[in-house]
Amino acid sequence: MSKFNGHKNWNHWNVSLWINNDEGLYGLAREAIRAEPTRNDAARDMFESLEQMNVTKTPDGAPYSVSSIRAAMVGM
Repeated sequence: MSKFNGHKNWNHWNVSLWINNDEGLYGLAREAIRAEPTRNDAARDMFESLEQMNVTKTPDGAPYSVSSIRAAMVGM
């Protein structure tokens, strides 16, 4: 399997693109990282927050998942 712009696949790339370039999503991710002891816990927390807001996909249609959010948090 080839990588997509340095990411595992298009979905992970697209979720990362939105989280790292949308002020609200970026703030939500940073808040989760500060509140949780690990990136896995932070990604799960953010995923649950997005579900509660009924946000399941990026505007481009990529579904949010704990895995894709965790990948977007690399380097934060």
